[in-house]
Amino acid sequence: MLIFRTYFKILNKYKGVVIIYTVILLFFAAFNMQTSDNSTNFVASRPDVYLENRDKEGALSALLCAYMEEQADVQAPGELDGEEALSDALFYRQVNEIIEIPEGFSEKFLAGERPDILVRSTGDYQAAYLEMQLERFLEVAALCQKAGMDEEELTEQVKEILAETAQAELTSSLDTENLSKGVFFYNFANYSLLAGCVYAIAIVLSSFRKGYIRRRVNASPVKYTRYNRQLLLANGVFALTLWGFYVIISMVMLKNVMFTKYGLLFVANSFVFALCALSIGFFIGNLTTNKEALSGIINVVALGSSFLCGAFVPAQWLPEGVLKVAHILPSYWFIQNNERIARLETFDFASLKPLLVNGGVILGFTALFVVLTNLLSRSGRRSRSVL
Repeated sequence: MLIFRTYFKILNKYKGVVIIYTVILLFFAAFNMQTSDNSTNFVASRPDVYLENRDKEGALSALLCAYMEEQADVQAPGELDGEEALSDALFYRQVNEIIEIPEGFSEKFLAGERPDILVRSTGDYQAAYLEMQLERFLEVAALCQKAGMDEEELTEQVKEILAETAQAELTSSLDTENLSKGVFFYNFANYSLLAGCVYAIAIVLSSFRKGYIRRRVNASPVKYTRYNRQLLLANGVFALTLWGFYVIISMVMLKNVMFTKYGLLFVANSFVFALCALSIGFFIGNLTTNKEALSGIINVVALGSSFLCGAFVPAQWLPEGVLKVAHILPSYWFIQNNERIARLETFDFASLKPLLVNGGVILGFTALFVVLTNLLSRSGRRSRSVL
Protein backbone atom coordinates (compact mmCIF):
# COMPACT_ATOMS: atom_id res chain seq x y z
CA MET A 1 0.00 0.00 0.00
CA LEU A 2 2.95 2.29 -0.69
CA ILE A 3 0.97 4.42 -3.11
CA PHE A 4 -1.91 4.69 -0.63
CA ARG A 5 0.42 5.93 2.14
CA THR A 6 2.22 8.29 -0.22
CA TYR A 7 -1.09 9.79 -1.28
CA PHE A 8 -1.92 10.87 2.26
CA LYS A 9 1.62 12.14 2.87
CA ILE A 10 1.21 14.47 -0.10
CA LEU A 11 -2.33 15.37 0.98
CA ASN A 12 -1.04 16.34 4.41
CA LYS A 13 0.92 19.20 2.80
CA TYR A 14 -2.31 20.71 1.43
CA LYS A 15 -4.60 20.07 4.41
CA GLY A 16 -4.65 23.81 5.19
CA VAL A 17 -6.73 24.58 2.10
CA VAL A 18 -9.30 21.89 2.95
CA ILE A 19 -9.47 23.24 6.51
CA ILE A 20 -10.15 26.73 5.14
CA TYR A 21 -13.10 25.46 3.08
CA THR A 22 -14.45 23.71 6.19
CA VAL A 23 -14.05 26.85 8.33
CA ILE A 24 -15.94 28.87 5.68
CA LEU A 25 -18.79 26.36 5.81
CA LEU A 26 -18.88 26.45 9.61
CA PHE A 27 -18.79 30.24 9.71
CA PHE A 28 -21.68 30.76 7.32
CA ALA A 29 -23.73 27.92 8.82
CA ALA A 30 -23.31 29.37 12.31
CA PHE A 31 -24.11 32.86 11.03
CA ASN A 32 -27.28 31.61 9.35
CA MET A 33 -28.40 29.81 12.50
CA GLN A 34 -27.73 32.90 14.59
CA THR A 35 -29.81 35.13 12.34
CA SER A 36 -32.58 32.52 12.13
CA ASP A 37 -32.75 32.18 15.91
CA ASN A 38 -33.49 35.87 16.23
CA SER A 39 -37.05 35.24 15.09
CA THR A 40 -39.35 38.22 14.86
CA ASN A 41 -42.95 38.06 15.99
CA PHE A 42 -45.44 39.73 13.71
CA VAL A 43 -47.22 42.69 15.26
CA ALA A 44 -49.94 44.35 13.22
CA SER A 45 -49.44 48.13 13.00
CA ARG A 46 -52.39 50.46 12.73
CA PRO A 47 -52.16 53.19 10.11
CA ASP A 48 -53.00 56.81 10.89
CA VAL A 49 -55.82 58.53 9.05
CA TYR A 50 -57.29 62.01 9.13
CA LEU A 51 -61.03 61.57 8.69
CA GLU A 52 -63.41 64.48 8.11
CA ASN A 53 -67.12 63.70 7.81
CA ARG A 54 -69.11 66.57 6.30
CA ASP A 55 -72.22 64.44 6.06
CA LYS A 56 -73.14 64.91 9.72
CA GLU A 57 -76.69 63.53 9.55
CA GLY A 58 -76.05 60.49 7.35
CA ALA A 59 -76.24 57.04 8.95
CA LEU A 60 -74.10 55.47 6.21
CA SER A 61 -71.35 58.05 6.57
CA ALA A 62 -71.42 57.56 10.34
CA LEU A 63 -71.07 53.81 9.81
CA LEU A 64 -68.14 54.44 7.44
CA CYS A 65 -66.41 56.54 10.09
CA ALA A 66 -66.96 53.84 12.71
CA TYR A 67 -65.57 51.19 10.36
CA MET A 68 -62.45 53.23 9.59
CA GLU A 69 -61.91 53.78 13.32
CA GLU A 70 -61.75 49.99 13.70
CA GLN A 71 -59.08 49.80 10.99
CA ALA A 72 -56.87 52.77 11.89
CA ASP A 73 -56.02 55.45 14.42
CA VAL A 74 -58.23 58.37 13.43
CA GLN A 75 -57.26 61.98 13.96
CA ALA A 76 -60.34 64.07 14.45
CA PRO A 77 -60.92 67.37 12.60
CA GLY A 78 -59.23 70.23 14.36
CA GLU A 79 -56.05 68.33 15.15
CA LEU A 80 -54.77 69.35 11.73
CA ASP A 81 -55.98 72.83 10.90
CA GLY A 82 -55.77 74.08 7.35
CA GLU A 83 -54.65 72.77 3.98
CA GLU A 84 -50.98 73.43 4.66
CA ALA A 85 -51.11 71.45 7.90
CA LEU A 86 -52.73 68.52 6.11
CA SER A 87 -50.10 68.54 3.37
CA ASP A 88 -47.32 68.67 5.97
CA ALA A 89 -48.91 65.76 7.86
CA LEU A 90 -48.80 63.62 4.73
CA PHE A 91 -45.27 64.69 3.85
CA TYR A 92 -43.88 63.93 7.32
CA ARG A 93 -45.93 60.70 7.61
CA GLN A 94 -47.95 61.94 10.57
CA VAL A 95 -50.91 60.43 8.78
CA ASN A 96 -50.98 57.82 6.04
CA GLU A 97 -54.19 58.99 4.47
CA ILE A 98 -56.67 61.87 4.46
CA ILE A 99 -60.33 60.99 3.85
CA GLU A 100 -63.02 63.62 3.39
CA ILE A 101 -66.65 62.45 3.15
CA PRO A 102 -68.69 65.03 1.18
CA GLU A 103 -71.92 66.59 2.40
CA GLY A 104 -75.04 64.61 1.43
CA PHE A 105 -73.02 61.43 0.91
CA SER A 106 -75.55 59.05 2.52
CA GLU A 107 -78.57 60.51 0.75
CA LYS A 108 -76.91 60.42 -2.68
CA PHE A 109 -75.57 56.91 -2.13
CA LEU A 110 -79.01 55.55 -1.22
CA ALA A 111 -80.40 57.25 -4.34
CA GLY A 112 -78.03 55.17 -6.49
CA GLU A 113 -75.36 57.81 -7.02
CA ARG A 114 -71.72 57.21 -6.19
CA PRO A 115 -70.47 60.47 -4.69
CA ASP A 116 -66.70 60.86 -4.73
CA ILE A 117 -64.84 60.61 -1.45
CA LEU A 118 -61.73 62.78 -1.45
CA VAL A 119 -58.71 60.62 -0.65
CA ARG A 120 -55.10 61.73 -0.37
CA SER A 121 -52.40 59.32 0.75
CA THR A 122 -48.68 58.84 1.25
CA GLY A 123 -48.73 55.94 -1.21
CA ASP A 124 -47.12 53.50 1.24
CA TYR A 125 -48.38 50.03 2.15
CA GLN A 126 -50.43 51.35 5.10
CA ALA A 127 -52.21 53.83 2.85
CA ALA A 128 -52.87 51.01 0.38
CA TYR A 129 -54.39 48.98 3.20
CA LEU A 130 -56.71 51.87 4.12
CA GLU A 131 -57.79 52.33 0.51
CA MET A 132 -58.52 48.61 0.28
CA GLN A 133 -60.71 48.79 3.39
CA LEU A 134 -62.52 51.87 2.10
CA GLU A 135 -63.16 50.15 -1.22
CA ARG A 136 -64.44 47.08 0.57
CA PHE A 137 -66.94 49.17 2.53
CA LEU A 138 -68.23 50.94 -0.56
CA GLU A 139 -68.59 47.70 -2.55
CA VAL A 140 -70.59 46.02 0.22
CA ALA A 141 -72.77 49.11 0.62
CA ALA A 142 -73.36 49.27 -3.15
CA LEU A 143 -74.51 45.63 -3.26
CA CYS A 144 -76.94 46.24 -0.42
CA GLN A 145 -78.25 49.43 -2.07
CA LYS A 146 -78.91 47.56 -5.32
CA ALA A 147 -80.99 45.06 -3.32
CA GLY A 148 -83.43 47.89 -2.57
CA MET A 149 -82.77 48.21 1.16
CA ASP A 150 -83.68 51.37 3.05
CA GLU A 151 -81.10 53.26 5.11
CA GLU A 152 -81.68 51.35 8.34
CA GLU A 153 -81.64 47.92 6.68
CA LEU A 154 -78.63 48.84 4.59
CA THR A 155 -76.54 50.00 7.55
CA GLU A 156 -77.43 46.92 9.59
CA GLN A 157 -76.61 44.57 6.71
CA VAL A 158 -73.32 46.34 5.90
CA LYS A 159 -72.32 46.20 9.56
CA GLU A 160 -73.10 42.48 9.72
CA ILE A 161 -71.19 41.64 6.53
CA LEU A 162 -68.12 43.66 7.47
CA ALA A 163 -68.03 41.99 10.89
CA GLU A 164 -67.40 38.63 9.21
CA THR A 165 -63.74 37.64 9.07
CA ALA A 166 -62.05 34.72 7.35
CA GLN A 167 -60.43 32.08 9.55
CA ALA A 168 -57.02 30.84 8.37
CA GLU A 169 -56.03 27.29 9.24
CA LEU A 170 -52.45 26.01 9.08
CA THR A 171 -52.54 22.65 7.31
CA SER A 172 -48.81 22.06 6.91
CA SER A 173 -46.87 20.47 9.77
CA LEU A 174 -43.44 21.22 8.29
CA ASP A 175 -40.82 22.64 10.63
CA THR A 176 -39.92 25.25 8.05
CA GLU A 177 -37.44 27.15 10.22
CA ASN A 178 -35.21 24.16 10.98
CA LEU A 179 -35.62 22.70 7.49
CA SER A 180 -34.50 26.00 5.96
CA LYS A 181 -31.35 25.79 8.10
CA GLY A 182 -30.72 22.29 6.75
CA VAL A 183 -31.20 23.51 3.18
CA PHE A 184 -28.78 26.40 3.74
CA PHE A 185 -26.13 24.14 5.28
CA TYR A 186 -26.19 21.54 2.53
CA ASN A 187 -26.56 24.09 -0.26
CA PHE A 188 -23.46 25.89 1.03
CA ALA A 189 -21.77 22.50 1.51
CA ASN A 190 -21.93 22.27 -2.30
CA TYR A 191 -19.07 24.79 -2.39
CA SER A 192 -17.04 23.37 0.51
CA LEU A 193 -17.43 19.75 -0.56
CA LEU A 194 -16.79 20.41 -4.22
CA ALA A 195 -13.85 22.75 -3.62
CA GLY A 196 -12.30 20.55 -0.92
CA CYS A 197 -12.62 17.28 -2.84
CA VAL A 198 -11.62 18.64 -6.20
CA TYR A 199 -8.71 20.68 -4.88
CA ALA A 200 -7.17 17.90 -2.80
CA ILE A 201 -7.72 15.13 -5.34
CA ALA A 202 -6.55 17.17 -8.32
CA ILE A 203 -3.48 18.56 -6.56
CA VAL A 204 -2.38 15.15 -5.27
CA LEU A 205 -2.98 13.48 -8.63
CA SER A 206 -0.94 16.19 -10.34
CA SER A 207 1.92 15.40 -7.93
CA PHE A 208 1.78 11.73 -8.91
CA ARG A 209 1.85 12.70 -12.58
CA LYS A 210 5.05 14.74 -12.30
CA GLY A 211 7.87 13.48 -14.49
CA TYR A 212 10.20 11.96 -11.92
CA ILE A 213 7.40 10.33 -9.90
CA ARG A 214 5.81 8.97 -13.06
CA ARG A 215 9.14 7.50 -14.17
CA ARG A 216 9.62 5.83 -10.79
CA VAL A 217 6.15 4.32 -11.00
CA ASN A 218 6.82 3.07 -14.53
CA ALA A 219 10.12 1.55 -13.40
CA SER A 220 8.62 -0.12 -10.34
CA PRO A 221 7.24 -3.69 -10.36
CA VAL A 222 3.79 -2.35 -9.40
CA LYS A 223 1.26 -3.04 -12.13
CA TYR A 224 -0.52 -0.04 -13.59
CA THR A 225 -3.95 -1.48 -12.68
CA ARG A 226 -2.87 -1.94 -9.06
CA TYR A 227 -1.42 1.56 -9.05
CA ASN A 228 -4.73 2.98 -10.29
CA ARG A 229 -6.74 0.95 -7.77
CA GLN A 230 -4.69 2.26 -4.87
CA LEU A 231 -5.07 5.83 -6.12
CA LEU A 232 -8.79 5.30 -6.52
CA LEU A 233 -9.06 3.83 -3.02
CA ALA A 234 -7.08 6.72 -1.49
CA ASN A 235 -9.18 9.32 -3.29
CA GLY A 236 -12.38 7.55 -2.27
CA VAL A 237 -11.31 7.36 1.37
CA PHE A 238 -10.49 11.07 1.40
CA ALA A 239 -13.72 12.14 -0.34
CA LEU A 240 -15.92 10.02 1.91
CA THR A 241 -14.02 11.14 5.02
CA LEU A 242 -14.57 14.78 4.11
CA TRP A 243 -18.25 14.07 3.35
CA GLY A 244 -18.66 12.19 6.63
CA PHE A 245 -17.04 15.03 8.55
CA TYR A 246 -19.52 17.52 7.06
CA VAL A 247 -22.40 15.18 7.90
CA ILE A 248 -21.22 14.98 11.52
CA ILE A 249 -21.02 18.78 11.67
CA SER A 250 -24.59 19.01 10.39
CA MET A 251 -25.74 16.52 13.03
CA VAL A 252 -24.17 18.61 15.77
CA MET A 253 -25.51 21.93 14.48
CA LEU A 254 -28.91 20.74 13.22
CA LYS A 255 -30.07 18.07 15.67
CA ASN A 256 -33.75 18.85 15.13
CA VAL A 257 -33.45 18.06 11.41
CA MET A 258 -30.68 15.51 10.99
CA PHE A 259 -32.23 12.83 13.20
CA THR A 260 -35.40 12.74 11.12
CA LYS A 261 -36.38 11.40 7.70
CA TYR A 262 -35.44 14.76 6.24
CA GLY A 263 -31.93 14.47 7.64
CA LEU A 264 -31.54 11.01 6.13
CA LEU A 265 -32.50 12.39 2.72
CA PHE A 266 -30.05 15.31 3.09
CA VAL A 267 -27.28 12.82 3.93
CA ALA A 268 -28.14 10.50 1.01
CA ASN A 269 -28.28 13.40 -1.43
CA SER A 270 -24.91 14.76 -0.27
CA PHE A 271 -23.37 11.26 -0.51
CA VAL A 272 -24.36 11.00 -4.17
CA PHE A 273 -22.91 14.47 -4.77
CA ALA A 274 -19.68 13.52 -2.96
CA LEU A 275 -19.22 10.69 -5.47
CA CYS A 276 -19.70 13.21 -8.26
CA ALA A 277 -17.17 15.60 -6.67
CA LEU A 278 -14.73 12.67 -6.50
CA SER A 279 -15.12 11.99 -10.23
CA ILE A 280 -14.72 15.70 -11.05
CA GLY A 281 -11.49 15.80 -9.02
CA PHE A 282 -10.18 12.78 -10.94
CA PHE A 283 -11.01 14.43 -14.23
CA ILE A 284 -9.41 17.80 -13.40
CA GLY A 285 -6.36 16.06 -11.91
CA ASN A 286 -5.77 14.39 -15.28
CA LEU A 287 -6.09 17.62 -17.25
CA THR A 288 -2.81 19.22 -16.22
CA THR A 289 0.05 19.00 -13.74
CA ASN A 290 0.39 22.79 -13.49
CA LYS A 291 -0.71 23.57 -9.94
CA GLU A 292 -1.29 27.25 -10.68
CA ALA A 293 -3.62 26.34 -13.52
CA LEU A 294 -5.33 23.74 -11.33
CA SER A 295 -6.04 26.34 -8.63
CA GLY A 296 -7.70 28.58 -11.21
CA ILE A 297 -9.75 25.75 -12.68
CA ILE A 298 -10.88 24.59 -9.25
CA ASN A 299 -11.97 28.09 -8.20
CA VAL A 300 -13.94 28.49 -11.40
CA VAL A 301 -15.61 25.09 -10.97
CA ALA A 302 -16.46 25.42 -7.28
CA LEU A 303 -17.31 29.13 -7.11
CA GLY A 304 -18.91 29.29 -10.54
CA SER A 305 -21.23 26.33 -10.01
CA SER A 306 -22.16 27.56 -6.52
CA PHE A 307 -23.14 31.00 -7.78
CA LEU A 308 -24.95 29.76 -10.88
CA CYS A 309 -26.86 26.94 -9.19
CA GLY A 310 -28.19 28.68 -6.08
CA ALA A 311 -25.76 27.68 -3.32
CA PHE A 312 -25.08 31.28 -2.32
CA VAL A 313 -28.12 33.04 -3.77
CA PRO A 314 -31.52 31.25 -3.69
CA ALA A 315 -32.41 29.86 -7.10
CA GLN A 316 -35.75 31.72 -7.18
CA TRP A 317 -33.84 35.01 -7.20
CA LEU A 318 -31.66 34.06 -10.16
CA PRO A 319 -32.54 35.05 -13.75
CA GLU A 320 -34.19 32.37 -15.85
CA GLY A 321 -31.29 32.39 -18.32
CA VAL A 322 -28.80 31.66 -15.54
CA LEU A 323 -30.87 28.71 -14.34
CA LYS A 324 -31.04 27.28 -17.85
CA VAL A 325 -27.24 27.32 -17.99
CA ALA A 326 -27.09 25.80 -14.49
CA HIS A 327 -28.89 22.66 -15.74
CA ILE A 328 -25.63 21.45 -17.28
CA LEU A 329 -23.93 21.41 -13.86
CA PRO A 330 -24.34 18.63 -11.25
CA SER A 331 -24.55 21.23 -8.45
CA TYR A 332 -27.91 22.40 -9.82
CA TRP A 333 -29.51 18.98 -9.34
CA PHE A 334 -27.94 18.58 -5.90
CA ILE A 335 -29.30 21.94 -4.73
CA GLN A 336 -32.69 21.31 -6.30
CA ASN A 337 -32.93 18.08 -4.31
CA ASN A 338 -32.12 19.93 -1.08
CA GLU A 339 -34.91 22.41 -1.81
CA ARG A 340 -37.35 19.59 -2.62
CA ILE A 341 -36.50 17.70 0.55
CA ALA A 342 -37.46 20.71 2.68
CA ARG A 343 -40.89 20.84 1.00
CA LEU A 344 -41.75 17.15 1.44
CA GLU A 345 -44.88 16.43 3.45
CA THR A 346 -45.29 12.77 2.53
CA PHE A 347 -42.70 10.09 1.89
CA ASP A 348 -44.42 7.90 -0.68
CA PHE A 349 -42.91 6.94 -4.02
CA ALA A 350 -44.69 9.73 -5.90
CA SER A 351 -43.15 12.36 -3.60
CA LEU A 352 -39.68 10.80 -3.64
CA LYS A 353 -39.58 10.16 -7.39
CA PRO A 354 -38.28 13.68 -8.31
CA LEU A 355 -35.47 13.21 -5.77
CA LEU A 356 -34.54 9.87 -7.33
CA VAL A 357 -34.59 11.40 -10.81
CA ASN A 358 -32.30 14.26 -9.75
CA GLY A 359 -30.02 11.80 -7.96
CA GLY A 360 -29.87 9.74 -11.13
CA VAL A 361 -28.83 12.85 -13.07
CA ILE A 362 -25.99 13.43 -10.59
CA LEU A 363 -24.86 9.81 -10.98
CA GLY A 364 -25.04 10.33 -14.74
CA PHE A 365 -22.61 13.25 -14.40
CA THR A 366 -20.39 11.01 -12.25
CA ALA A 367 -20.30 8.35 -14.94
CA LEU A 368 -19.57 10.98 -17.59
CA PHE A 369 -16.55 12.32 -15.71
CA VAL A 370 -15.28 8.77 -15.11
CA VAL A 371 -15.46 8.07 -18.87
CA LEU A 372 -13.73 11.37 -19.69
CA THR A 373 -11.00 10.59 -17.13
CA ASN A 374 -10.39 7.17 -18.67
CA LEU A 375 -10.12 8.73 -22.12
CA LEU A 376 -7.60 11.29 -20.84
CA SER A 377 -5.64 8.60 -19.01
CA ARG A 378 -5.46 6.36 -22.09
CA SER A 379 -4.37 9.19 -24.36
CA GLY A 380 -1.75 10.17 -21.79
CA ARG A 381 -0.38 6.64 -21.62
CA ARG A 382 -0.23 6.41 -25.41
CA SER A 383 1.67 9.71 -25.66
CA ARG A 384 4.11 8.59 -22.97
CA SER A 385 4.69 5.26 -24.72
CA VAL A 386 5.48 7.10 -27.95
CA LEU A 387 7.99 9.29 -26.11
